[in-house]
Amino acid sequence: MHSRYVTTNGIRLHCLEDGPVDGPLVLLLHGFPELAYSWRHQVPALGAAGYHVVAPDLPGYGRSDKPDVTYDCEWIDACLVGVADALGHDRFVVAGHDWGGILVWIMARQYPDRIAGVIGLNTPDVPRPPVPPVQLLRQIFVDEPIYMIQFQEPGLAEWVLGTWGRGTDDFLEMVFGATAAADGDAFPPDVLDVYKEAFRPAGALTPPIEYYRNLDRNWELTAPIADRTIDVPCLMISAADDPVLPPALTAGMEERVPDLERVVIDRCGHWTQQERPAETTAAMLAYLDRLPRWA
Repeated sequence: MHSRYVTTNGIRLHCLEDGPVDGPLVLLLHGFPELAYSWRHQVPALGAAGYHVVAPDLPGYGRSDKPDVTYDCEWIDACLVGVADALGHDRFVVAGHDWGGILVWIMARQYPDRIAGVIGLNTPDVPRPPVPPVQLLRQIFVDEPIYMIQFQEPGLAEWVLGTWGRGTDDFLEMVFGATAAADGDAFPPDVLDVYKEAFRPAGALTPPIEYYRNLDRNWELTAPIADRTIDVPCLMISAADDPVLPPALTAGMEERVPDLERVVIDRCGHWTQQERPAETTAAMLAYLDRLPRWA
């Protein structure tokens, strides 16, 4: 596994890469507040199995460029599909966890001719809500607004996380600790330090939070494709003890994703590929090995 930069859509993305460059491409998309580093267990394993595997720091994250743009799904996914273009691949399998999981289901509808398969980790493909999602959340969480609502005001979350106590460090420890399985130790100090160093610098949190500030915009942009069926074989990996995205949220996915395989990993919280790397990798490889070859 090695680091490299890929120029795409006018920006540079930092990526972790492994495997033969002429092998079938697999893109791995991380969530919030993570990095390509969250796939550190899967990148070398998939590469050793003969896949050209690339895990970028998403646009605006980590060592990738952080342009002052609108971080909506059209721009972000154009950057990510551009990684395949830059590496000389026509079709690819895309896997996504958490926010990356939101992006992969949209991408499969945006670029159906480019996607050979989809792996969703924790984040299911859900029907388009009848009203913009932030508006819906405000109706549900009236007295105690959840973080997705609190992230909407530009600058507020950045000020809070950068001012109270140790700020970003405390936030990361809380997020990873509160949503991981109680009996695991996926986030020892050396792992947490990687994330802390990435998100401490001034301005480092703003682009990732901008993803949340474009939830309603994404709802508008995806209206023309929301009802498209995803026809390629797909894998949905859920975690039995995920308090954020429990397996029950995957109910009814087959209506939109008819060729769907499901795997539920026991004793696992929200950070599936980091908490249960062996089980996650095995499920991914079993799925990938069943697919017709793509290039």
